[in-house]
Amino acid sequence: ARMRAEGGVVVGVAVRKSQRRGLDIITGSVRRVNSAEPQSLRFPELGPVLLSAAELAETVAGLGARIATDYADLNPLMVGVLRGAFVFMADLARAIPISVEVDFMAVSSYGQATESSGVVRILKDLDTDITGRHVILVDEIIDSGLTMNYVRRLLSDRGAASVEVCALLVRESVSHVDTSTLRYLGRTIPADWVVGYGLDTAQKWRNLPDVRLWNG
Repeated sequence: ARMRAEGGVVVGVAVRKSQRRGLDIITGSVRRVNSAEPQSLRFPELGPVLLSAAELAETVAGLGARIATDYADLNPLMVGVLRGAFVFMADLARAIPISVEVDFMAVSSYGQATESSGVVRILKDLDTDITGRHVILVDEIIDSGLTMNYVRRLLSDRGAASVEVCALLVRESVSHVDTSTLRYLGRTIPADWVVGYGLDTAQKWRNLPDVRLWNG
């Protein structure tokens, strides 16, 4: 496929090679996007930008530098909490200029019991034996702190040498965890629902480069 601009409009065209004459033949338009139209006009459910891509990059770089200093000779294992942490995890790993290993868990709270008893379900467990390892639990946001507390205790009980938490965002309304015990925290945000940079609503808008308020 090829892209070209026509009066502020980006046009995609599919191209195939002629087998007989070696010529490029345009077979049809793929898509037409008005690049000048603000995203908020095309998708009114997206609210104002809370954290820009530049602000997120600055935050991630700072966290990465701190982790590199603290774990210089420890070969830490970064454990990302799926699905939301995948964007943050990728950028954070590249911001750490020392050797690290990565693994992932998928954890879900379910039912009303999450508010009273903290019932948590593991959807995907680790592939790595963490006995004696220095683990950094990576999540994109801490809402109540309930699930984070559960996973942190679980990994400690499995024999990890240490388990620290690195979270990009923490809600002001967090209630089930003492944030002073969380070693690496990026930014505190209001209790409003947000999307982008891995955060979703009904699995949508994880791909936004920034964090936005949700108007839906």
